[in-house]
Amino acid sequence: MARRLLSIWFPRLGSDISLRNRPVEGPLALSLRSGNADHLHCLNPAATARGLHRGMALADARAICPDLAIRPADLAREAAALVSLRRWASRYAPMIATDGADGLLADISGVPHLFGGEADLREDLHARLTRAGLHQESAIAGTRGAAHALARNGGGIVPDGRLIEGIGRLPVTALRANPETAEALARVGLARIADLAHLPRAPLARRFGQGLVLRLDQALGQRDEPVAAEPDAPHFGVRMTLPEPIGLQSDVMAGLERLLDRLCAKLAQHRMGARRVRLELRRVDRQSSQVEIGLARPMRDAARIVALFAKGVDEVDAGFGIDALRLTAPVTEALAPEQIGGGQAIRHDDALADLLSSVGNRIGFDRVLRLLPATSLIPERSFLLAPAAYSASEPIPHRGGAARPISLFPPEPVTAASGNPPASFRWRRMRFTTLRALGPERITPEWWFDDPAWRSGLRDYWRIETREGPRLWLFHTPQTPDWPAPGGAQNWHVQGEFA
Repeated sequence: MARRLLSIWFPRLGSDISLRNRPVEGPLALSLRSGNADHLHCLNPAATARGLHRGMALADARAICPDLAIRPADLAREAAALVSLRRWASRYAPMIATDGADGLLADISGVPHLFGGEADLREDLHARLTRAGLHQESAIAGTRGAAHALARNGGGIVPDGRLIEGIGRLPVTALRANPETAEALARVGLARIADLAHLPRAPLARRFGQGLVLRLDQALGQRDEPVAAEPDAPHFGVRMTLPEPIGLQSDVMAGLERLLDRLCAKLAQHRMGARRVRLELRRVDRQSSQVEIGLARPMRDAARIVALFAKGVDEVDAGFGIDALRLTAPVTEALAPEQIGGGQAIRHDDALADLLSSVGNRIGFDRVLRLLPATSLIPERSFLLAPAAYSASEPIPHRGGAARPISLFPPEPVTAASGNPPASFRWRRMRFTTLRALGPERITPEWWFDDPAWRSGLRDYWRIETREGPRLWLFHTPQTPDWPAPGGAQNWHVQGEFA
């Protein structure tokens, strides 16, 4: 059986998707930031008819077409749409692969007779995509390179064994050669694929590179180019249709528990844990509501997840009743199996994760923070604040040398200080007398950070025990000269307090 490949190209994928949701009368273009300027990424036919083209600077496009509607390009959305199209195209072949950011490639060997032939298969494909509002071109050939080239240059069908006749008229850029190589070929009069087909490969490779020869041989079937179909990512979603509408919170929670058992079983099968879980409730009047929760860490324990839905479900307006439930896990992470009854440490981690999940769903996960140690001698930089749900606790590294205060705050000036260390001083409108002093501990600024707080230079830190009781952490900036001022020198500060 001869190998037959179908290449499908979506030249206006981005604009077609955007127009499906928000139609526009007139020219439309999607813009994408490139360098220091915005450029056109995708255009609808009306914009192309006005003389605009892909890659044009947005400022030039507005000058040519003042009534041009501009929307920002969403590359992630386009990629998701292409994945959906790949799943849809499985009606024509069992093996479908993406071909760049705007194309698909299908191995249809042995399939066309089910549609009445290759021409009828293409006709059916185009009709369905056109009804969906998508512009497309397609081609069928015996090699991947030939199908790709023809699809992007008018489309058609190349009969088996007639590759040169089918694609020989196409420009050399159709071989997926870079523009520099195509320009170099054009300078010596080699503008079409047919001009290269019968040339000796060794001189061609020496002058224009092995990449060009590889693409040429692949297109002509002299070197194999496999079609690697990507496996579909698992979809973590379950649904339930109810025979009778429900409206009580207890009934919704009972249905939710059944769905969570199924969802968690699917997550366990793929060794994944949910980070977000979404419950969609469809009412009998076709209106819908949804409740979404976040989890502080990957989880697939139904009993612990269901409790987080209680507040959201209680606030849902059931209307005349709910007749369908759908539960999905849109955000997941890898989660290895755990030993059953894993001990005190695991139970403590679970309790902490449940607490973070409960608080995070109420006030926001970005507002629940934890302290993490940082490698720095600067007191203010010895720790980091990070969202607890997106970071793991770390043990405090062992640190030798002088002790650190249990309470650390921004430096506060000391007045009426005399001596080094000061025998007496005023701080927070109180007078203190030094009983015992330990130090100094010299800390130099980190020169690679431009920190205004350390522009006074190095600091000498002292641990001061006062007659009044407080044990304070004072520092002196010796590189800052003393200056006459009421109450004495002004280069002493308090930054912490010991237990």
